[in-house]
This record gives sequence, structure tokens and C-alpha cells, in this order.
Amino acid sequence: MLLADAAQAVDGKLNVLGGGWTFTGPQPVPSAIGIVVDVPWDRANQQLPYVLELLDSDGDSVVADGPDGEAPVRVEGVFEVGRPAGVKPGTSLALTMAINLAPMPLEPGGRYEWRLTVAGESHQDWRLPFSVRTG
Repeated sequence: MLLADAAQAVDGKLNVLGGGWTFTGPQPVPSAIGIVVDVPWDRANQQLPYVLELLDSDGDSVVADGPDGEAPVRVEGVFEVGRPAGVKPGTSLALTMAINLAPMPLEPGGRYEWRLTVAGESHQDWRLPFSVRTG
């Protein structure tokens, strides 16, 4: 996972612009998250749900105004990776995702984290911490 200014997933490749930052703001700006998921061979051809959620420094969901009122900032979906012909059994299969986000007002001086969960599992390296500048 990588924080970026913009990202695009095309033909199994992840293209990023302004990638690798850990500080943003203080003004709201567009951002993106580039993700490469190594799907184990035995999980191919299965629908795997994922949740990418924004948490504050206390581990609580960040809430923002949306079309239906206030709601946690999160992206949810399902992906499925098929086994290509000729790939040796046991080979992990890569899936690329690019999630581009609209500007969000975040508290200057705040510390945040994007956390990815796939099929109910999360790992330490599936987290992207970042801070918002004060000025």
C-alpha cells in the first residue's frame, strides 16, 4: 500500500503520481491509495470482500458528511482474481487497485491511518499512517 497524490491501476500495473508521502495539508487536497494484493493460489477464483477505512489516532473511525448524512470514511468492495492459464500451482496472483479520494477536511496536527481488511483479515503492513501539517 502507498499514499499518493493520484493513482491508476491498468493492465495489472500500478501507476502513481506523487507517491510515498506521510504528511499532507493542512488544506484539504485530493489523494489516492495504491494497493497491490498478493492473492494466495488457494484463494484464487473466490470473491474476497475488502474494507479500507480511515481511523484517527485513537483507532476510531473518522466520520465525514456524505450524501446520506454523517458516515465513517471507508471504501468497501469485493475482488476476485482468476488463475491465468499456464501459471504454476502455488504461485501468488497479484491484484492492483487504485483508490482516488476527494479532498477531505482533516484536523491540522492530527494523526490518521488508512487500514485495509481483506476477508476479515488485517496485518500491520496493511496500514498507512499519515499526519496533517499545522501550517
